[in-house]
Order: sequence, then structure tokens, then C-alpha cells
Amino acid sequence: MKWPNQLVNCIARNRSVLFLGAGLSKNSIDDNGNHPKDWKGFLECGIETIENPSVKNIIKKEIKKDNYLLACELLKKELGENDFIELLKDEFERPRFHEADIHKDIFKLNQRIVITPNFDKIYDSYANHESHGTIHVKKYDETDIADGLRRHDMLILKMHGSIDSPDKVIFTQKDYAKARIQNAKFYKIMESLLMTHTFIFIGAGINDPDVRLLLENYSAMFHTAMPHYFVATKESIQNKQEIYSEIFNLKFLLYDSRDNHKELSDSIHELVALVEAEREEIAKSQNW
Repeated sequence: MKWPNQLVNCIARNRSVLFLGAGLSKNSIDDNGNHPKDWKGFLECGIETIENPSVKNIIKKEIKKDNYLLACELLKKELGENDFIELLKDEFERPRFHEADIHKDIFKLNQRIVITPNFDKIYDSYANHESHGTIHVKKYDETDIADGLRRHDMLILKMHGSIDSPDKVIFTQKDYAKARIQNAKFYKIMESLLMTHTFIFIGAGINDPDVRLLLENYSAMFHTAMPHYFVATKESIQNKQEIYSEIFNLKFLLYDSRDNHKELSDSIHELVALVEAEREEIAKSQNW
């Protein structure tokens, strides 16, 4: 994967926002060598806890249609609030996943704003430790995010909540709709950042409802503006690259997802070196 010079320059000048998706977490392992599940894997695991064969079959059909939001809604309804929270904790908190090399390289990029829909704490915990607690982790429903941006704090914005507060995690169709109404300020902040910074979506899914809505709105209003960058697996795009680029005003950087997204990890490591070299050149010219 080749990193465009324009993107490297944006990161070097700290004019970018890193948007970290589930593909990033896939590089992590727990003490038993297990990797975190993606959305589909989580749903398939959840199905095994359901006793009602009729409901189980309905959810399986929705998963096959890639309708994960509805499948998750059905799973949550069938399990009930308490058992669903237990399932979330069993999959995303209790395994105690360790940071991978890619998390360390992401941190080395030293960007002030990181946004993630992941509600695991793999990157958050590592970044907080390495920064000696100077990075502020904010969930979508917190009221002081704008203040942190104005004060130039180092921020990790949890777009869909955190496993710390499993009852507020955005994971179903109803959750998404509720969040957009009750936390409209957060989405206004996202829209503003899309206008002022270059977003680099890393390991994220183009089908995330929030991502699609924000990019559609941005593209409709500023279609001739500089594009944002979307790092994604080749199979996730599957000949849709041209139409997605047009609809969302994106430039795609594609990689192979084999070996738990190893190519992504290697490419991010290369990016760190490119950004460091670019910062040295900028410092020499004093052209910040």
C-alpha cells in the first residue's frame, strides 16, 4: 500500500483525524492467542446463546444479508438487557486483549484527535499509559468535547461508547437513531472536523450507518473539496471503489486482510517513518 504525499503532509502537520475501526483491533490477541471478534463474529457467537430455534434462524438470515444492525437488535431483544451486556463484556472486556504493534505505531503518529467506533479499550489503554494520562478519552454523550478541542487537548473520541458503560454502547438500529437525536451536538462536532481536518479511516467499515451519513452529507455540500482517505480491505470494496469515491468524496487505499490484517500493520509502520521524515523537512524550512 502506497501512502500519498498529500496525506503524509497532513499527518506531519497534525491536520488529520485518525478514525480507527474494528480492523485495527483484529491485530490484538489475548493470553490464549485469540483475536477480538468483528461485528459478524460477535453476532455468530451470540446466536449460540439463544435457545429459541426460530429466532436463531431469523438472526442467521439477517447476518447472511449483512444486515448486522437488525440482527443485533433481534439478538439483544431475545437475550434481554442483562445477558446482552454479559455477552459484550465476555467478548470485548474480559479477554484482556493486548495492544499490537499497530497500536504502538498509531500512537507514534502523534495526532491530536483520534475517533473510534470501537468500544473495546485496547488502543485507549495503551495511549493513556504511554501519554502518562495526558490523553483524554471522551464518549459521544459527554458535554465537554468541544471544550477539549478548543483547548488543544489530546483526545480519543469514542463514537459508539465504551465497554466501560455497556448500557450506552451504540450497537443496534434503535441505538443509532436514539444517539443522533439525543446527542446531536456530537454529530455537529464530527461534521465540523470533516470540514477542517483530513480524515484517515483505518480498518473501518464503509457500511457503518454513522460513517455513511456523515460522509454523504459532507460530500453533498463540499464535493469538490480535498477528499478524505479510507484505508480498507480489498474484499470490503469489491469493485465499488469508483462509485464509493464519487458518493463519499473518498480516496481509497486498499490492503489484503490475510493473516489478521498484517499488511495494514506493516503499512502503518511504514507511514510512521514517512511522517517523521516529513516533519524533519518541515522543521528545516520552518514552513509549519
